[in-house]
Amino acid sequence: MSSVMDGIYARARQARKTIVLPEGIDTRVVKAAVDIRSRGLATPILLAKPGEAQKFARESGVDISGIEVIDPATSPKRQQYADILYELRKKKGVTRDEAYRLAGDTLYHGVLMVKAGDADGEVSGATHSTADTVRPALQVLKTAPGVSIVSAFFIMIVPDCTYGENGLLLYADSGLVMNPNVNELAEIAVCTGRTMKTLFGVEPRVALLSFSTKGSASHPLVDKVLEATNLARSKAPDMLIDGELQADAALVPWVGEKKAPGSPVAGRANVLIFPDLQAGNIAYKLTERLAKAEAYGPILQGIAKPVNDLSRGCDSEDIVNVAAVTAAQATQTH
Repeated sequence: MSSVMDGIYARARQARKTIVLPEGIDTRVVKAAVDIRSRGLATPILLAKPGEAQKFARESGVDISGIEVIDPATSPKRQQYADILYELRKKKGVTRDEAYRLAGDTLYHGVLMVKAGDADGEVSGATHSTADTVRPALQVLKTAPGVSIVSAFFIMIVPDCTYGENGLLLYADSGLVMNPNVNELAEIAVCTGRTMKTLFGVEPRVALLSFSTKGSASHPLVDKVLEATNLARSKAPDMLIDGELQADAALVPWVGEKKAPGSPVAGRANVLIFPDLQAGNIAYKLTERLAKAEAYGPILQGIAKPVNDLSRGCDSEDIVNVAAVTAAQATQTH
């Protein structure tokens, strides 16, 4: 594990948060819960029938005694959570009976625990799709104040690299929002900058990327990035934000000085904001493969309280890492 993730682990340990894992009938999740507890990263809660969780623990060769296991179907708080869900969703046509049924579902129960303050964050997706994970989170937790869109970023750690923050960069959006409009792109920039500060204690230097630097090309795609840059600055006047910048102008000091003299970000960016999902996704995969970078994500941001999605191909260590990030995110104030 890199020193960067060591820092995340340290922040998670200091935060002492509770993370709910709704997929307690998966061997990877059960093993991860034990590791999360043993490493002191958070207090994990598994959602499953206790007998089933024990069965998967035996299959994993781990001991889950001491880890709380909650069966949403029989939880004494199911009615309380149902009442919360009903009040949130009644204008959308959800009845009391429907709310009670949903409160017995593991994914809804998990985010309702977070909503009620019985957990600080949720990690899901080992056996569920991204849509299944995000939908209950948005319905129950909604977006953070002042934010209208949930986005996703990747933590990129490039070995033997001086760019970014000694090889640490955040890429966004590289996993969720396909074609953000001007306002959405600005919000992604500000949210990712705040995330850099929260997770790593690093002052963000946010570059909105384009195929143009400071008017070197003229096109509506360039105009979108420039407008988003100006809007992001107005949303976060104390944050270092600049655009439109080409990737080399954002990262390489001498190129930044030549193409964007006087920019507070050019040549020093540690947060890269891509104009659309195609660019962001391609960039993170190229960086991961060609530069042999560590890539952690996609990590969600913009939800009022942290909920994170896993790849269904994840292993238990991936779950542990995302849980640590989620615990660290739970210290963030919006």
